[in-house]
Amino acid sequence: MAYLYLVLAVGFEVIGTAALQASEQFTKPKPLVLTAIGYAAAFYFLSLVLRTMPVGIAYAIWSGFGVILITLVGLVWFGQRLDLPAVIGLALIVAGVAVINLFSKAAVH
Repeated sequence: MAYLYLVLAVGFEVIGTAALQASEQFTKPKPLVLTAIGYAAAFYFLSLVLRTMPVGIAYAIWSGFGVILITLVGLVWFGQRLDLPAVIGLALIVAGVAVINLFSKAAVH
């Protein structure tokens, strides 16, 4: 169940962050409301994850997948492009999350 909650936390965090970009510095109320709902839901589901997973591991996975997904949202919806160093950095984040999930005994109790 922890991983399902973690997926939901990441999904809501990405929704909240994308809505934050769409709010244009808090000038559009609808995306601003979606930002608040997205972040509230993200933290709720993250709190459920923390019942069974250490905070450092949960946060590493949450932030790693969140960075990748919000980067894709930025690319597709906002037309934001990445240079080679950014792509390499993202690949290192993915590698770190993979190492945690494949080799760490601390990931889930």
